[in-house]
Amino acid sequence: MKYQRFVALGDSCTEGLDDLLPDGRYRGWADRVASVLDAPGFRYANLGVRGRRLDQMLVEQVPSAAALEPDLVALFGGGNDVMSGASCAQIRHRVDAMVRAVTSFAPTVAVFTLSDVSQRMPFGWRMRPRIEALNDAVRVAAVRYGAVLVDVWDDTCVQDSRYFGPDRLHLSSLGHRRLAGHLLSALDVPFDDSWMAPLDGVAAPSSMWDHWRWLRDQVLPVAYTRSRNKLIGRQPGDGFRPKRPTLLPLV
Repeated sequence: MKYQRFVALGDSCTEGLDDLLPDGRYRGWADRVASVLDAPGFRYANLGVRGRRLDQMLVEQVPSAAALEPDLVALFGGGNDVMSGASCAQIRHRVDAMVRAVTSFAPTVAVFTLSDVSQRMPFGWRMRPRIEALNDAVRVAAVRYGAVLVDVWDDTCVQDSRYFGPDRLHLSSLGHRRLAGHLLSALDVPFDDSWMAPLDGVAAPSSMWDHWRWLRDQVLPVAYTRSRNKLIGRQPGDGFRPKRPTLLPLV
């Protein structure tokens, strides 16, 4: 196998929310990619921590990743920068700094664009300019620093709610499987074609009651928690540790 030391960086998506295993642990796209890359001598680390922005990853995750001397790094991040209200200029700067840093020590680095949240939630259009700025910066940095680009912006499956969890932001198990397929395709690594096959049937459209329940159960509790934490000086992700901080074989 071409890759022997795989390190995943990022936020809650890299950690694996909402791809739950029967024992309550999260799986996610990075674990799924690791399962395909697995071979004698293969090792995998996942430094993703929920809530982390790109500037935090640069300080907290990049030094740890460099010390592991990976031959493959996959970086998924930027969503928290978008939702925290960072300006387009700040987002572009953070993307460039992060990709530049990771490509300085890893021979193969994969970076991801984000999908369009405005397709699946009310008022999502307000974040679209920052998402577009993030995606443009990722594309530019991929060319500038020689990273592998995984561009999911045009994936029409973003319109299928079955690929997303209850909050409409985090991927479901099906979404994580599809994202893993996107990455493996970009790396030219064979995998199960069913991961990218269209789902049977059509997802049920969201009603006004669905939107209200999403606002009540998902949006408002998160907004309250973020506001409370800001008052006491806590950052999203504080207290959480990476799921696999060292390179280990899959067992």
